[in-house]
Amino acid sequence: MAGGWSRDGAVSEQIEASISDELERMRGRRAPVGESLTECAECGEEIPEKRRIAIPGVKLCIDCQQERDGAYRARGGVNRRGSKDSQLK
Repeated sequence: MAGGWSRDGAVSEQIEASISDELERMRGRRAPVGESLTECAECGEEIPEKRRIAIPGVKLCIDCQQERDGAYRARGGVNRRGSKDSQLK
């Protein structure tokens, strides 16, 4: 149930839109292609068989992939409702 001046179902629509946006972003990520390597392309360590099966086309070991990905970076979401302050400006 939406409150204030929003129409019924507005909150559900916002949630669905956010989920759709995130799914599109995930689909747009590049996935590894080709045959998986048995050794990491950067450090030469063996890539475990379970990782090669789980991620076809994997080229890096877990440690090198984590370094490449870097620390977790929070994404700024879209404020679909807008804050009271943003409406006043």
